[in-house]
Formats: sequence, structure tokens, C-alpha cells
Amino acid sequence: MNCSSFLRRTHRWVSIAFTLTVIANFVARAQGPAEPPPWLTYAPLLPLGLLLLTGLYLFALPYLGRRHERHGAKEQGTPAA
Repeated sequence: MNCSSFLRRTHRWVSIAFTLTVIANFVARAQGPAEPPPWLTYAPLLPLGLLLLTGLYLFALPYLGRRHERHGAKEQGTPAA
């Protein structure tokens, strides 16, 4: 398994974890007037940060691939299409 497919799979699973933590946060707030514990309030931030990092990488991946292909074609002496 290459790096990009591993990150794509990780991004999918982290998105599920993020969704579950947000749902748990809404459920805890709907239970009553008491404020939920801080660990539950801030629980979505870790998956959100991971989603940001993996999402930015996956977004930039096609552009990085094109640049690499053009650079490789110039080194081999063949014209870039």
C-alpha cells in the first residue's frame, strides 16, 4: 500500500471519528442545562486537526504529481506534453 492510499484511508476513518465526536457533543448538550465536561467539548478538535492535515495533502497531491512529471520529463530530455 502506498502513502497516498494509506492517507486516504486514514482520512476516511478520521472523518468518521470526527462525526461521532460532534454527535456526542450535541447529545451531551441536549441532555440538560448542565455544561458537558471540557474533554467532551474539545474532543472534536484532534480529529479536526488530523482532517485538516490529511485533507490538505490529498488536495495538493494532484498538483504535486503534475509538477513531478514535468520535472522528470525535463531531466530525461523528452519534451513535456
